Amino acid sequence: MAISDEVFESANRRAALAKAQHATATAVRYDARRNRIVMTLDSGMELAFAPHLAQGLEAAKPADLAGAQISPSGLGVHFPRLDADLYIPALLEGFLGSRRWIAAQNGRSGGQATSEAKSAAARANGMRGGRPKKAALALTAHKPV
Repeated sequence: MAISDEVFESANRRAALAKAQHATATAVRYDARRNRIVMTLDSGMELAFAPHLAQGLEAAKPADLAGAQISPSGLGVHFPRLDADLYIPALLEGFLGSRRWIAAQNGRSGGQATSEAKSAAARANGMRGGRPKKAALALTAHKPV
């Protein structure tokens, strides 16, 4: 598929607009002492976060985080050993992963939460016999015709 000059110029305009609207990365490194990925932005701000908080980096070992590369636009960071990418504008908005991944993380932490209300509900449910048993699937025998 050939790319027309018009499509090429349109893509360049969109990229320039995105770059003008967002801070870009000028440096990225892994700080093993603090267990943080540290990004320096063109605004002078540094963004640091624990790798396990970002989608694609949850199980990364320190050696996996070395050699991170900034994308040509400066809006992304690539971790070649993990084949994982982070999008800087999303990081700045507080999203360290896709909406689905974030929802799963929130659900996991909600399920692990403990409170007096949750404990009281579990005790009350237990006094009624606990969770209802799943209904056994009724197997029906089919007679050959």
